[in-house]
Amino acid sequence: MASGGEAPESWYLALLGFAEHFRTSSPPKIRLCVHCLQAVFQFKPPQRVEARTHLQLGSVLYHHTKNSELARNHLEKAWLVSQQIPQFEDVKFEAASLLSELYCQQNLVDSAKPLLRKAIQISQQTPYWHCRLLFQLAQLHTLEKDLVSACDLLGVGAEYARVVGSEYTRALFLLSKGMLLLMERKLQEVHPLLTLCGQIVENWQGNPIQKESLRVFFLVLQVTHYLDAGQVKSVKPCLKQLQQCIQTISTLHDDEILPSNPADLFHWLPKEHMCVLVYLVTVMHSMQAGYLEKAQKYTDKALMQLEKLKMLDCSPILSSFQVILLEHIIMCRLVTGHKATALQEISQVCQLCQQSPRLFSNHAAQLHTLLGLYCISVNCMDNAEAQFTTALRLTTHQELWTFIVTNLASVYIREGNRQQELFSLLERINPDHNFPVSSHCLRAAAFYIRGLFSFFQGRYNEAKRFLRETLKMSNAEDLNRLTACSLVLLGHIFYVLGNHRESNNMVVPAMQLASKIPDMSVQLWSSALLKDLNKACGNTMDAHEAAQMHQNFSQQLLQDHIAACSLPEHNLITWTDGPPPVQFQAQNGPTTSLASLL
Repeated sequence: MASGGEAPESWYLALLGFAEHFRTSSPPKIRLCVHCLQAVFQFKPPQRVEARTHLQLGSVLYHHTKNSELARNHLEKAWLVSQQIPQFEDVKFEAASLLSELYCQQNLVDSAKPLLRKAIQISQQTPYWHCRLLFQLAQLHTLEKDLVSACDLLGVGAEYARVVGSEYTRALFLLSKGMLLLMERKLQEVHPLLTLCGQIVENWQGNPIQKESLRVFFLVLQVTHYLDAGQVKSVKPCLKQLQQCIQTISTLHDDEILPSNPADLFHWLPKEHMCVLVYLVTVMHSMQAGYLEKAQKYTDKALMQLEKLKMLDCSPILSSFQVILLEHIIMCRLVTGHKATALQEISQVCQLCQQSPRLFSNHAAQLHTLLGLYCISVNCMDNAEAQFTTALRLTTHQELWTFIVTNLASVYIREGNRQQELFSLLERINPDHNFPVSSHCLRAAAFYIRGLFSFFQGRYNEAKRFLRETLKMSNAEDLNRLTACSLVLLGHIFYVLGNHRESNNMVVPAMQLASKIPDMSVQLWSSALLKDLNKACGNTMDAHEAAQMHQNFSQQLLQDHIAACSLPEHNLITWTDGPPPVQFQAQNGPTTSLASLL
């Protein structure tokens, strides 16, 4: 037998060599690999070999088989034995890390937490593992929605990284903490933290790829912070910097030189994932600003890259990126008059969520919100109300809640017989006082909804006040869709009041902006108004041209409406409970009213 200091026995090296050969075969021969590793125990090996073999077996079983109980058994033994051996950090902490991962997979979170805490406590002399285990426990708390505990751990990690001289990993801890504070809407704490991060990132002199990846992380937080606040114009300089930064990263070569400080051995995201993320925030910006063709272009690029990545990489973050991209492009399709395509993409999101319970729990409210928006577009108001009510029940996110309430209010306004519920909703999203969120965009939309309600009630002066407020806010931040909607509604009010010149001054720019977006509903509305305006003013040629335009838009929307309602996926509008339905029965034909489109 090989004693502690001697070279390993030949039997051990042979078995290890065979195990590795079988593991790396194409396809891998996992059963034979496991047999070779289990054979090590026949030789009654010393503790070090025993602990390492338990770890290797646990790792192979965990990553390559469904035998999680046996994997857990080996990892628990590896963790137990390795704690009795001095200077055996790699095996000890890898066993702890992997075992806690397996516990979480088995929903044994209460076993994972004390294990990670113990490992963190005894790893302070091993900077790489100490940092890695802190990140892991912080992530576990984040998944449990305990962001306060996660932030505390990331703060501990940042201070530890500073003490061991790793400014790079200190920045990673602080940026991760900033991300969670943004999720918690603790904006007063976020601003000084991001300022500090910016200074650390700029001052850090190290591997260019690591430096640029820190900069991407920092800029992504800044851009999403602006977009959350609905500040589409203010974000442009940051977004431009982010796009330049990702171009720089794509030209840099990955250096294989390992950092001299073991605490620096971390990467935020692989380069390819960062590229998709930058596409994603660009799509978010384009959609909010109303550049829908640009949003479509970047979505196509990002989805193509995601498809390539998913062939080689099963990282769950890729599915999250895919779902968020689809959520945004679905909203774009509904605006541009492609309801059938939007419905098929909603179905695609359902399929992705069926594959991952966590993905579904994170996106269920968004999924029902999208179905609600689709229902509005095909004039199924009862279903829209049911979808929005379900989404409100499922969300704790204030911005999403406000977005849903705003759209539900628009449903009640259209239905015209829900005064009590409508007053209650409008009070909860009153843009003049106690508005529930700081989003510039959502507050502007709340003014628009007020204007729409006042218009339907015939209170035109009040409607004009609200709509002018929307225009002022949407012009300040380049919110093109809200601008177009406000202009056309103001144009309608002036038309009703008999002020044709002022009406024309509103409707013509509304039409131009709607064509640029392109927003099909506003184009339909504007062309109808232009037809009536020109007719009233005696401009026969212009009235005929506007009538022709209106006819074209009506036909396009009608054909798309029939196509969407004929799809089997249209049955999704009745789903309001539990996980997404697995399959859809084909319908005989459309069951919804087309009157609102004509």
